[in-house]
Amino acid sequence: MAVSTENFLHLSRPLAPQAPGIQPTTTPLNVIIQPQAIFSILDHAIRRDNRDPQTTQSTRVIGALLGVRSEDGVEVEVRNCFAIPHTENEDQVEVDVEYQKNMLALQLKANPREVLLGWYTTSLELNNFSGLIQNFFASQETGTFPHPAVHITVSTEPGKEIEARAYISAPVGVNADRAAESCLFIAVPYDIRYGESDKSGLELISGAKDNENRAAPVVSDIEGLERAVDQTLDLLERVSEYVNMVLDEEREPSNALGQFLMNALSLAPKVDPQDIERDFNNHIQDVLVISYLANTIRTQIELSQRLATSTLTMGGSDALSTTGGDGGEKGERGGEKGKRGGRSGRGGRSGGQQREPREPNE
Repeated sequence: MAVSTENFLHLSRPLAPQAPGIQPTTTPLNVIIQPQAIFSILDHAIRRDNRDPQTTQSTRVIGALLGVRSEDGVEVEVRNCFAIPHTENEDQVEVDVEYQKNMLALQLKANPREVLLGWYTTSLELNNFSGLIQNFFASQETGTFPHPAVHITVSTEPGKEIEARAYISAPVGVNADRAAESCLFIAVPYDIRYGESDKSGLELISGAKDNENRAAPVVSDIEGLERAVDQTLDLLERVSEYVNMVLDEEREPSNALGQFLMNALSLAPKVDPQDIERDFNNHIQDVLVISYLANTIRTQIELSQRLATSTLTMGGSDALSTTGGDGGEKGERGGEKGKRGGRSGRGGRSGGQQREPREPNE
C-alpha cells in the first residue's frame, strides 16, 4: 500500500563544520561500547584530583575515545580510551592539547587499527564548555573530520546506578564569534556489548557488589563449573515454569519468545543421556591422567634439583675422587694380606709332605 509523502517531514541533519572541497561522510547510527572502556572511564573518575576544588575539575573528568569505524561510517565501536588533564571552572576551561597529541600518537602506534572517535566525560550535563571541547575533537586539524566526533557521558555519582549516553554534534547557525563554542548535541543509540570471553570476568566483578569490602575472590575451575551448572539449572527451571504457566493459561503467550525457544531447542544435539554420561566420565578420566602425569613430572624435576644441590653441598666430583682413592688403597692392602696368607698356606702343605708317617702304638 502506497503511503503519501505529504504526512512526513524530511529534515536534513548537518554534520561537523565543513571545509571547502571536502565532503563529510554519513553520521554514525549506532555506537558500540566495550566494557573495558567503561571501566577505564570509571577508574579515571575515581583517581581524579580533588585537592583544590576551586582550580581543578571537581565535578567531571574528560578523555579521548579510541576504536574502529565501519567502512560506511554508520557504526563505531569504542574499544579504548585515555585520560586528558584539564582545568575547568565557571569562567574558563583549559585542556592540555600537547599531552593529548602525544598520547594519541602513542596509542595509535600501539594499536594501528584504532582511530580517534571522540571524547568522554563523567557528567551527564551539557554546557558551553562541552560544545567547545566537542568542536575541538571534531575539527579538521586535531579531530575526527570528516567524521563527526562521538561524545559519551557516564554518570559516576556514588550510590546511584551508572548511566551512559551517546551524542554526536551539528553546527548551529550563530555568529562567527560564538561558532567555536556552539553546537547542537544529537543523541544516538548505543549498545554496551561484550563477548563470551568477557562474560565470566564481568560476572565475577558483579559479585563484589554483595560484599561489604567490595572484593570478589577468584574461584577455581571446579567452582566456576559448579556455578555455571547451577545457573543453567536455574534458567531451565525459569523456562519450564514459564511454559507451564502459558499452558495453564495463567500467562499470556509470546510468539517471539516461543520462536526463540524453538530455535534454541532445535540447536540442541539429540544424544542419549547414557552417551553423555559415558563421554563425561571418559573426559574426567583423561583429565585425571593428565593431572597425574603433570604431578609426576613436577616431582621428578624437584627430585633431580635436590640431588644436584646435595651433590654440590658434599663437594662434588673432588669428594668422589678422594673416596675412590681411599678405597683403592684399602684394596691394595687387602691384596697384600691375601698374598701373605696364600704363601704361608703353601708352606704348611709342603712341610706336611716332608714328614714320614709314624706307626700307631699298640
